[in-house]
Amino acid sequence: MNIKQHAPVIGFSLDYETNGGYSKLPWFAIRENYMTSVSEWGAVPIGLPQEVELVNTYLDMLDGLIVTGGAFDVPPSMYGDTSQHDTVVVKEGRTAFEFAITKAAIERNMPVLGICGGEQLLNVVLGGTLIQHIPDSIDTDIEHEQPNPRNEPGHTVTIKEGTLLHRIAGKTQAAVNSAHHQAVDKVRDDVAINATASDGVIEGIEYPAHPFCLGVQWHPEYKVDAVDSAIFEAFIHACRS
Repeated sequence: MNIKQHAPVIGFSLDYETNGGYSKLPWFAIRENYMTSVSEWGAVPIGLPQEVELVNTYLDMLDGLIVTGGAFDVPPSMYGDTSQHDTVVVKEGRTAFEFAITKAAIERNMPVLGICGGEQLLNVVLGGTLIQHIPDSIDTDIEHEQPNPRNEPGHTVTIKEGTLLHRIAGKTQAAVNSAHHQAVDKVRDDVAINATASDGVIEGIEYPAHPFCLGVQWHPEYKVDAVDSAIFEAFIHACRS
């Protein structure tokens, strides 16, 4: 693909690991399908090392921000919860960076897309709270940590009409993959819930006062539904504006 000179540059938050695998030393990581989900629409993806002091330097280079997911949780203290569930695993350095860059991107009216844990982080940045462990809070038959592969759907969501997500999707039902034990709990009054599962779990949020600030609980980079590609297309379109 020939990347045009005006191709939007999209920054991705990276995961951080310390326990072997790629290296015996700490290392950053991101799945390939995150980045190809924007490059296929003509954007340039770059990874963002977790340097809080470089947040504004990064944003000066970017046209859009994607906050990725991972096998960890936002520290409950960041949304005012004084207790911490036994299942909660935190990466404080990663979350501190993601919080800082997401907040600054929103202040700049830069397009922001939060995916899975990135949606949860986005809600905390916007003043909301989280359910720390779905099985202990909601009586449900849905396995939000689906046992089948991530490139297959786990359940469906209902998309609320009149929302940005509905305008993107063009429909009110979508199949999604599901890889989370936490979820959005309360949202600020000016934040909209745009998708829910049949058990009431919040699956998507957006900030209508912002040009493009969207979070989805699932992983659209796996493209299990036509809505997923449409999300990235709309995001990149917003980044070109």
